[in-house]
Amino acid sequence: MGPYLNIIQIIISVTLMAIILIQVKGEGGGGMFGGGVGVARTRRGLERTLYNVTIILAAVFLLMSFLSAFLGGQG
Repeated sequence: MGPYLNIIQIIISVTLMAIILIQVKGEGGGGMFGGGVGVARTRRGLERTLYNVTIILAAVFLLMSFLSAFLGGQG
């Protein structure tokens, strides 16, 4: 079961990185290096969906990491 967890974790991590990079590109070049404009706005549409998917994938990645560490210590 260990190799399958590792493969799933790699897929989740690559997907998570891609979604984060899509969000940074959507903010403009300055947002990547901390030079973004300080305007408060709400997320709508695809931006909100990407934000929610990012949170869900990060939580799943964390759970998979704990599961992998727990099962790795058993065998």
